[in-house]
Amino acid sequence: MIDRRAALLGLAAFALAAPAVAQTVPRTQEEITLSFSPVVKKAAPAVVNVYTRKIVQRRNPFMGDPFFQRFFEEFGGAQTGRRMQNSLGSGVILTQDGYVVTNNHVVFGADEVRVVLADKREFDADIVFADEPSDIAILKLRGTSGLPILDFRDSDTLEVGDLVLAIGNPFGVGQTVTSGIVSALARTGGQGRRGAPGGYFIQTDAAVNPGNSGGALVDMAGRLVGVNTAIISRSGGSIGIGFAIPANLVRTALASALSGETSLQRPWAGIIGQSVTSDLADGLGLPAPIGVVIADIHPQSPMKAAGLDVGDVIVAFEGQPVGSVEELSFRMAAVGVGGDATVDYYRRGRKASAEMPLRAAPAALRRN
Repeated sequence: MIDRRAALLGLAAFALAAPAVAQTVPRTQEEITLSFSPVVKKAAPAVVNVYTRKIVQRRNPFMGDPFFQRFFEEFGGAQTGRRMQNSLGSGVILTQDGYVVTNNHVVFGADEVRVVLADKREFDADIVFADEPSDIAILKLRGTSGLPILDFRDSDTLEVGDLVLAIGNPFGVGQTVTSGIVSALARTGGQGRRGAPGGYFIQTDAAVNPGNSGGALVDMAGRLVGVNTAIISRSGGSIGIGFAIPANLVRTALASALSGETSLQRPWAGIIGQSVTSDLADGLGLPAPIGVVIADIHPQSPMKAAGLDVGDVIVAFEGQPVGSVEELSFRMAAVGVGGDATVDYYRRGRKASAEMPLRAAPAALRRN
């Protein structure tokens, strides 16, 4: 039977021999209060509310009916009615002279756009850039200068688990800040509505609600890492699955707008690709189910000009991994047209690389 007194003495001796515990009592105000306030103070002034108005033509349902037609003719009844449809969203100021990014679906079809700054100043805005596939729109505020802006962060440096803040105007209640982390990267697939991006997202659990669309997703240095665009929800409210367009694509869109373009000029791949599955990986001699296999290639394809062919598996573009067709499209769009880009690929189990010219599709092949 163990001697209880001896056991207690042993524990005491162990405690005396253990190293001293470091001081954990907070000694400064910063240590007492953990706060995102400094980040918010830096970023929030550059996040705006976007209000749009759209004139909707409403046709009288009885027009064309032989019985009611004579009443309209006799009494001068109008065939159509006009009503104003209002909507709201958020945006981010990117230049001091008033270029603002928001979602394309926020301003799509708008007849009037009004932007309200965090300090309550209001400005009319023009839509100078609208790209439906990426869901990015760029607005130009009228008569502004010296505005607060957000700096870009290279969104490719984000890692899962990084702290982020979402800033926007959910449900029209006014500017609101929510916190969370980067839940996942390289999320792909559209959200099934007009203007929703069909490609590549940053996923976050920071609460994103209706009205947050076009708002900022920022890091702990107050830099823009993404533009909030969509959520997955059965109720319409946040359940912690939100998506943001990566800042690198937003930066390319801004550069395009500043150069006078009205939509993204995407490099042409000239291929039909398929994301590699486990079964395909075995047959192609790949170490893992990664990349995009070329199923068909156009004779004028820039990738064909670079030496790639049917059966090759693209695994990286400009040094960034490619895991799906959507991710390849995003990588190419974020680089833009002009110059060359490095494409890493596998051919019959051996890795190689090539320089692909970044040019737009021939006019005859472009979609209307």
